[in-house]
Amino acid sequence: MSQNIKHNFHLVDYSPWPIITAFSVFYMLTGAVLYMHSFVLGTYLLPLGFLFVIASMGVWWRDVIREATFEERHTKAVQKGIRLGMLLFIISEIMFFFGFFWAFFHAALAPTVELGSVWPPVGIYAFNPWGVPLFNTLILLLSGATITWVHHSILVSNRIEIFLGFIFTLVLAVAFTSLQVMEYLEASFNISDSVYGSTFYMATGFHGFHVIVGTIFIAVAFWREYHYQFSSELHFGFEASAWYWHFVDVVWLFLFITIYWWGSLI
Repeated sequence: MSQNIKHNFHLVDYSPWPIITAFSVFYMLTGAVLYMHSFVLGTYLLPLGFLFVIASMGVWWRDVIREATFEERHTKAVQKGIRLGMLLFIISEIMFFFGFFWAFFHAALAPTVELGSVWPPVGIYAFNPWGVPLFNTLILLLSGATITWVHHSILVSNRIEIFLGFIFTLVLAVAFTSLQVMEYLEASFNISDSVYGSTFYMATGFHGFHVIVGTIFIAVAFWREYHYQFSSELHFGFEASAWYWHFVDVVWLFLFITIYWWGSLI
């Protein structure tokens, strides 16, 4: 004899997006490896995989937003689980970047003979940390302040300041990415120039990718706020984007201090 058991959780509907996202990430990373080794196929597979990742993220988040906003399935217990999941995700991202910092310090603290026994290696001209890198640092720190301004404005339901904070944050995010692209175009070395080029572009490049994802995340939160999907009590969709953005800020501070500043001194 069956009976209905009431609980605080809901059974997630069947969804194709997890497997599609997994294959999209696989295509993107495969294309990235091929592109880094100058294979023509990588030129097409990398952007195609990236577009698939962005598209699958969009439809997956759409379903989660529908569950939370229109179907009202996100109870307190579900929200607690989502918060924990976001926290664990950020911790996993910290470990991801930890590997790049490990590789950088491993090569920098004991440069081999092949590198000229010096760091940066012979023939590598490191960026001046007090130029664009410092300016980008100030931009990200300011964006961290503006996204915090948005959070406080949501808590007091001040929509004018919410919109201003969102706009300022998105403008600063786009400015950071634009300056990063400009820096790459003017660089005197590329990813194949010794371990310095590899660690520099992998660390700063993946950080740039995270900035793009964070910008999209904040833009989605802005769109949801515009359509009155947040309140002073329920706004974790925005909080998650703010957590992610602060993580991006902190990683960049470590990148600036270690790779740009300290890496150019030794």
